[in-house]
Amino acid sequence: MKKKIQGIIPVMITPFTESGGIDYPGLGRLVEWYIDNGSDALFAVCQSSEMQFLTLGERVELAAFVKKAAAGRVPVIASGHISESLEDQLSELTAIAATGVDGMVLVTNRLDARQEGGTKFIDDLKWLLDRLPKQIPLGLYECPAPYRRLLSDDELMFCAHSGRFVILKDVSCDLETVMRRVVLTHGTPLAIVNANAAIAYDAMEGGSRGFTGVFTNFHPDLYKWLMTESGRHPELADELSVFLALSAMAEPMGYPKLAKLYHQRLGTFECTDSRAVTFDVHEKFWALEDLLDKIVEGTELYRGRIADAMARHPAPISGTASSRSYK
Repeated sequence: MKKKIQGIIPVMITPFTESGGIDYPGLGRLVEWYIDNGSDALFAVCQSSEMQFLTLGERVELAAFVKKAAAGRVPVIASGHISESLEDQLSELTAIAATGVDGMVLVTNRLDARQEGGTKFIDDLKWLLDRLPKQIPLGLYECPAPYRRLLSDDELMFCAHSGRFVILKDVSCDLETVMRRVVLTHGTPLAIVNANAAIAYDAMEGGSRGFTGVFTNFHPDLYKWLMTESGRHPELADELSVFLALSAMAEPMGYPKLAKLYHQRLGTFECTDSRAVTFDVHEKFWALEDLLDKIVEGTELYRGRIADAMARHPAPISGTASSRSYK
């Protein structure tokens, strides 16, 4: 039986040292922060990790390190195939699989990389499936870079009924599409996990199995509460969902460096260098630090309100239906 990979799944950022290498002590502290803040799985080696700017050796080391640091507490999934040719992608994916990660995620825009259309996506996918290790659970990621390649319903159904796939990181950013995909994949191993904060709450209510958007790097615990406890506190959940959606609107302001500035404040790591964002974010985005102040203030405000609400109305003894969990 395939392992379930769902819930709150941070798309991990990669801290670097001032000399340009990966900051592994900082990365270790980051893994602990994710887990301490309610993450159900970790997505290492993704776009937020700056995978397009990492060597294959760095991608492999990153996946292996996160898997070891998580120490079985949560599943670790990884992507990391960025090449155009299928032969090179096979080499990349095989190397990632050898790290022992709990799931390997295929990037949809790497299949039919030249956008030839027709059956090319499924043909390329079949070619890889025939050659990848059979024992490792697989996922799908509609990564926006170098371009967003959404799955058609037929492609989704092929993957769902293959028995090989356990998660789709849905980047449609469209609630109707998410809901349709939930219905289409019902009864299969494939979980639809939304990545858009604006529809996160509605998608969870409609059957999306969690959240894996970029602001899991800021307050994964708030998304976790929204997923598991909103049914007992609907008014607070509605209000929180608005704050989460508005906070996530800051993503275009220098992410992932934006998230690194946040973690520098927390003391997770010191250096905020990014290979993907090389310009001065403070010069380009005015009042950026003030915006981060507001995100921090709002995050702490809602953590306090959640604590008060939970104290006034403690969760029932485990096993009742009033709290929702997708684990």
